[in-house]
Amino acid sequence: MKNPIIAAVAFDGISPFHLSVPCLVFGADRTKLGLPRFDFRVCAIEEGPIQTDAGLSIVVPHDLSALEEADIVIIPSWKDLDAPLAAPFKEALQGAHRRGALIVGLCLGTFAIAGAGLLAGRKATTHWAYTDQLQALHPDIAIDADVLYVDEGDIITSAGVAAGLDCCLHIVRARYGAEAALRLARHVVLSPHRQGGQAQFIERPLAPTPNADRFTHALDQVRATLGEAHSLDSVADAAGLTRRTFTRRFQKTTGTSFGDWLADQRVALAQRLLEQTDKSMDMVAFEAGFGSATSLRQHFAARLKTSPMQYRREFSRTAGALSAA
Repeated sequence: MKNPIIAAVAFDGISPFHLSVPCLVFGADRTKLGLPRFDFRVCAIEEGPIQTDAGLSIVVPHDLSALEEADIVIIPSWKDLDAPLAAPFKEALQGAHRRGALIVGLCLGTFAIAGAGLLAGRKATTHWAYTDQLQALHPDIAIDADVLYVDEGDIITSAGVAAGLDCCLHIVRARYGAEAALRLARHVVLSPHRQGGQAQFIERPLAPTPNADRFTHALDQVRATLGEAHSLDSVADAAGLTRRTFTRRFQKTTGTSFGDWLADQRVALAQRLLEQTDKSMDMVAFEAGFGSATSLRQHFAARLKTSPMQYRREFSRTAGALSAA
């Protein structure tokens, strides 16, 4: 099988940080983590070295012809938001989409996808500070300003900065399984997984830390015992906070509710169990804290748009490769 081809689009004036996001996730050899060897290509719209907004110049090895073969096309950001797309870039994006490539707009990259006419009648997001401008320029897009990323199947758009990393991890998770995404997140020291529906305004990603306070220790304990019952009141008590104070801090810290976060953690554990073990659906549901296979199926349908059985069929072989790695 050929290596998946991923093309990241660079342009004169791009931010090195935004360009580094897909480079970090897809640009290095991650085969030891259970991922394929990606054929990662940075391609430029303009000819010759491009200038970044940080004063650096970059020699880019590929041009827009890289989009003709790409399995995934990523636009890490964009400039001149209200200007029409240059015809060659517009045609290259449209051609890649028609061919079946996944089109990804990180942060302001959503504007480029919209400019190519690929988001008409669809749902999308971008950096919260630019959602009004995007809506004014493209009133036919259903814009959700309150989420980290939006997955429309063949097109994915994300909010700004850290949400771009969450979006790229989401792609890894959807295509190569939860365990591969978790290993990658740990390797590059990222929060393991944040659902796209979480809010853009987040104090910090919630990740384990050895010097955490009582609040974070309480949540670490929940993660370690997902098969047990956990109520909002019991966890707030373990954190040494009132229910109201805990709820307020949890929302500010994670951008979501405790109930949704707990369900996400349990779904993630169930994914790993389905990938790595042959346990029955009832046992997976029990160990992940869902209580019954019916509840497990309902949560998979709501969050992953698939069934546990289908998920196991798709990723159990990946899990076997990971175990052998």
